[in-house]
Amino acid sequence: MSEQLRALHGALLTVVSVMNRPQRDEAMVREAGISLDRALFPLLVGIERVGPIGVVELADRVGRDYTTVSRQVAKLESLGLVERQGGVHDRRVREAIVTPKGKVMTDAVDAARERLGRAIFAKWEQQDFEELVRLLQKFAVDIEAGPAGER
Repeated sequence: MSEQLRALHGALLTVVSVMNRPQRDEAMVREAGISLDRALFPLLVGIERVGPIGVVELADRVGRDYTTVSRQVAKLESLGLVERQGGVHDRRVREAIVTPKGKVMTDAVDAARERLGRAIFAKWEQQDFEELVRLLQKFAVDIEAGPAGER
């Protein structure tokens, strides 16, 4: 299993590296036909996907300092793409949620992601693609839970 885990780790590093490239975000923004600073793009998408979400948790998810993310979320708020509200479980925590204007933008990103994804998987057999999705979802659940089932 050691060699397989090494190969898996290498593949994951490649995927993460490609996904973290600024050029990828710029290409996605361009493909979506939206006007949004590249640094704000992953935050808007993250808020739409997992929101409502506090700044500290969002910063943790994107691997940035929470003070930087706080300023960037404030910028998204000033653009009318997100708004902040009292936390669902703790009213002292201010959580960001996507606004209807922000949702229009993330819907455009989703459509662009669909077009780009279809191009990547164009030569794949449908069964292989479905198996990849199933296994990645399973992996995501398990890695988020941690080795002992803890978060």
